Amino acid sequence: MIFTGLVAVVTGGSKGIGKAMAQQFATRGAKVAILDIDSETGEATVQSIREAGGEAIFLDADVGNLASLEQAAQEVAQRLGSTDILCCNAGIYPQAFLETMTEADWDTVHRVNLKGMFFTIKAFLPQLKHSKRGRIVLTSSITGPITGFPGWAHYGSTKAGMLGFMRSAAIELAKYGITVNAILPGNIATEGLGEIGEEYRRKMEAVIPFKRLGAPEDVAYAALFFASEEAGYITGQTLIVDGGQVLPESSLALEDF
Repeated sequence: MIFTGLVAVVTGGSKGIGKAMAQQFATRGAKVAILDIDSETGEATVQSIREAGGEAIFLDADVGNLASLEQAAQEVAQRLGSTDILCCNAGIYPQAFLETMTEADWDTVHRVNLKGMFFTIKAFLPQLKHSKRGRIVLTSSITGPITGFPGWAHYGSTKAGMLGFMRSAAIELAKYGITVNAILPGNIATEGLGEIGEEYRRKMEAVIPFKRLGAPEDVAYAALFFASEEAGYITGQTLIVDGGQVLPESSLALEDF
């Protein structure tokens, strides 16, 4: 999977899964634009890519603000060229239980995760329409489309909503040769899990057949595939990256293994 000469845009690319995506695309020859609101971490990620011989820029952009994204899209085109690959990865997951969840809690998560995905595609679609390899990759989750977890009803609804959007968008954009696919990660060892504690981490790993959390690169490799020339006839599809987490019928299925 070679991306020499192509331009890849990754939202939420400063750290975690997005950082791994940006690094992997750059390693394989793509010119990468990282869009995020965390400028310090984003610039550090860009520097790490450049030190490894890749080409990357950072742009301060709020996915919940269409004007911010349209400005970023223009700057990407000016500095790197027209966008070919768009990874809608920005997302937040603050915990809030239904009895205490506020309207603001709900709106904040939906603004970033779901509206942010729509705005991002809206801003970059004019460029993607002119690409010979237009690719849109969404970072959804197993939480919402497949599983549930207390405290993440608002998050799960956004991740399930992304898939409903994807299926119709894939039909609409097929006439331009643009594919739209989604990755559904399970529990991934990102910076966001840094404070969960060793005991809770062991409990998480216990329900995964591989007995370990995934690495951000595991998700990035799936994004590389969806963005590849070889995946040009795949659209409107999902790929679960979870080490088998959704497979056990119950914890009994993992006993003595």
